[in-house]
Amino acid sequence: MMYYSGNSGGFGISSTKAKDSITLDLDGFESKTIAVEANNFIEVVLKALSSNSSKHRPKLISITKDQNQSFKYTWSVGDESYFSLVENELVNARKFPNTGFSLNVNKASYSNIRRFLAMKSTVPPDAVRIEELLNYFNLNYKEPAKGEHFNIESQLAACPWNTTKQLLFLNINAVKINTESVPPSNLVFLIDVSGSMDLPNRLPLLKASFQMLVKNLRAIDTVTIVTYGGSVAVWLQPTSGAEKEKIIKSIEELTASGDTPGESGIRLAYRMAQQSFIKNGNNRVILATDGDFNVGETTEKALEDLITFERRSGVYLTCLGVGMGNFKDSKLETLAKRGNGNYAYLDNINEAEKVLVKEMTQTFFTIAEDVFLNVSFNPDLVKDYRLIGFDNKKDAIADSTGELEGGEVGSGNSVLAIFELTLLTDSVSLVAIPTANKQLADVTLRYTPIHDKVEKKIHYQCTANIAEFNSINKELQLGAAIALFGLKLRESKYLIKAADWPLLEHIAINACNQNDYLQKQFVKMVADAKKLYSKSKSKRKHKDEDD
Repeated sequence: MMYYSGNSGGFGISSTKAKDSITLDLDGFESKTIAVEANNFIEVVLKALSSNSSKHRPKLISITKDQNQSFKYTWSVGDESYFSLVENELVNARKFPNTGFSLNVNKASYSNIRRFLAMKSTVPPDAVRIEELLNYFNLNYKEPAKGEHFNIESQLAACPWNTTKQLLFLNINAVKINTESVPPSNLVFLIDVSGSMDLPNRLPLLKASFQMLVKNLRAIDTVTIVTYGGSVAVWLQPTSGAEKEKIIKSIEELTASGDTPGESGIRLAYRMAQQSFIKNGNNRVILATDGDFNVGETTEKALEDLITFERRSGVYLTCLGVGMGNFKDSKLETLAKRGNGNYAYLDNINEAEKVLVKEMTQTFFTIAEDVFLNVSFNPDLVKDYRLIGFDNKKDAIADSTGELEGGEVGSGNSVLAIFELTLLTDSVSLVAIPTANKQLADVTLRYTPIHDKVEKKIHYQCTANIAEFNSINKELQLGAAIALFGLKLRESKYLIKAADWPLLEHIAINACNQNDYLQKQFVKMVADAKKLYSKSKSKRKHKDEDD
């Protein structure tokens, strides 16, 4: 039987059962099967297929309705490629109170920045994605209430680098998967073994990384290895995680040579994942490469179409980037985004252990997809606001038909978003306002739980709980330091002169947990960047004087 909707898109279907399931099909969109109950009205959003006429429409990561954007120059470094980003603008809260952005747990930007600084090289501004720097630390994690997928908290504090501003921290925490009920995994390692991978920080690093991952697999998990380099092949047929020695030996025997037929490798990897598909399991392709595809489809748009088509199978994608010089960050970011997955950059074996062992459930087990956050500011309290990070690609901004696309969030992840605000009242007056009248913003989190397919919403009222910066949680203070670090590296036009490297270093040191290796490493990165950028600024000054 076929049904047609009315003008509003809503309709009813008669059923003899209190509980049933329905499948929705629409030309140009992915089919979706969902569970329904006779007494509940549901909203369903279908994803567009790559074959749709809008398949090349750029996707936005954040959006403020009717707000125009300015553009930033393009930065390139050697043969590495990065998307040109447009910094989020300052927004008038009276004219544009609503803003939205997608949540994801990519962390690649942080370790890539670490690689540049370790080489004593300045960082390409477009390699700096501030939301990924914040994701890297999983700051201020709070377990959601029992039965809930997410927990939301907020904090308003004085901005330490601009006395006329306040910082609003929005902390979104995803539920942790119970380790005793982690679903079985069907993993396909798609490994680039082309000639460009024949360097110590590429294929050898990946081999060691995957071997660490294999040691933590269970008998109910399955591993398949697909390689591409000169040719494409199934290097290891589906093998139980119980046969660790066999899998590790197979990985050790990999060698690099030939060209890079990435497109063919992707198609074969998805085909193998579908053959071993585990219903309600963790079905995932793990692509490991420097991103330098040179045979078959090679452009970001062509690869986007390919992954959009393949993800209909219910197989997720994780991208692991390695290498330098010809590293294609833009390609891997595109693949991960379109593949309902995530993206990490491995600059050393310690990072591989962090991503693939210590944070395995965060990396590989998605708890929700199509995750959006909408914030509606109260214009009676907020004069203007600016979202730090979540910057859009230039081509997405330039196309007026660009759409906001939700992200994917893994088990136990904390996503921290920071707004810079100008309030219409000073902090002393704000404290005196009755709590009932201090509603700073309404927050709505939209998401689709994995294996559920019915969109859910969480509403949260954000109060103006103003506090001095030094009195708020230390991890939020560290988040502010990380955001300022990203703004400095991006050479943000919104930073005032007072937001200098010594101030950043001071905030980072005061917030640092000396028992946390990653936080201590961040403080060292700040010190290294301070020396490097101060020296670069001095050289530019002397050059200008000589000219």
